[in-house]
Amino acid sequence: MSADHGAVSPRPLPPVAAEVDAALIEIDAGLDWLIALTPLGTDALWEDFEASGRRRVAPLRYAEPPAGLDAMRERLLALPVERIESPLLAGVLGEKQRELARMIELVRLRGTDGFVGASIDLFGGVEAGLLALASDVLASVADSEPLEADTGVDAVVAAVEDEVDWYRGRAPGFSLDVVVDADIGSLMMVSHGRLYLDARLRLPRARLQPLVQHEIGTHVLTRHNGLQQPLRQLSVGLAHYDPLQEGLGVLAEYLSGYLPGERLRVLAARVVAADMAIHGEDIPAVFACLHDAHGFSTADAFDIAVRALRGGGLTKDAVYLRGLRDLLGHLGSGGSFEWLFAGKFALDHLVVLEQLAAAGWVLPPALLPRYALADGFDDVLARCRQAGVAGLHHVHPPSPASQESVP
Repeated sequence: MSADHGAVSPRPLPPVAAEVDAALIEIDAGLDWLIALTPLGTDALWEDFEASGRRRVAPLRYAEPPAGLDAMRERLLALPVERIESPLLAGVLGEKQRELARMIELVRLRGTDGFVGASIDLFGGVEAGLLALASDVLASVADSEPLEADTGVDAVVAAVEDEVDWYRGRAPGFSLDVVVDADIGSLMMVSHGRLYLDARLRLPRARLQPLVQHEIGTHVLTRHNGLQQPLRQLSVGLAHYDPLQEGLGVLAEYLSGYLPGERLRVLAARVVAADMAIHGEDIPAVFACLHDAHGFSTADAFDIAVRALRGGGLTKDAVYLRGLRDLLGHLGSGGSFEWLFAGKFALDHLVVLEQLAAAGWVLPPALLPRYALADGFDDVLARCRQAGVAGLHHVHPPSPASQESVP
């Protein structure tokens, strides 16, 4: 897509399409499947695992699933998609309706034998080419210069607040809720307009801005841009949007200054772990493979293993490396960078978005990421257009002065 589509005047969705669009967003917000599949008490889980000689893991515990899943599914399937006035909009919104039905089923099947199949249906499995890429990364990419984890959650909150203030200065409606919690099962994650931070989070100072740009400059920014669209579904995501979102998030880490080799290795290890989960391996087996065969620390190996076995085998973690690979392919063929921030969607939707833009139902992104205004950004992006996945990392962190430098 090119910026030429911005010349078309925006127009509201027709009535039935607008009704379905709004209802799908409301149902999506009520589901919050990511929180429903986030294990609780991972510190205690590790202690029990260690006490067992790293042979056994207690069953994963979760928060209660969203109430009324059956009623939610009935409401979802009753939406008048077949009466949507535009075949183009009917196709996009019908695809999202079907995806949400599969997400409801995924949450319902949590902890059962049917979960892995439902996860593959939603996020895909691990195809041979992706597993080969992961193996190549693990074999050829080394960890970068060791750094002290000298930055805690208070500094992360301050950096996030600064980032939000910067965007709010350009768009007063830009917003984000920040939740600091000691039991979220992840160092940081964005879900439905909230940023969740682990209260015990510690990371190297050089990784602060890259991770802020991953979460705020990708996930929160595309949600904001999607809310400005006539087709508001772009704020929560068209069907199968995860690979592009996570690919953009990882690319943001590189473009904003520091993507270490070990970060790429973690993404590759997630693919290996997802493949093992698909084939019925448990947390101790995944842990042993990553720790013993691939040299991951006990903390990283256990975290990756638990993530892979969420719900009974969640294949979503494979989308990070897949998304980065496909995004680099898109950029390498001369594809647009700016239009990727118009909302949350899949790379395969770009042709559809072009048609929606021509009809006035999709607009160019209201905001671009802050790091895209940095001096030398165009040169770094040009290098990314020529890069392969294994080459997309930094051996050394940026200088302390450049770590603090933001436009």
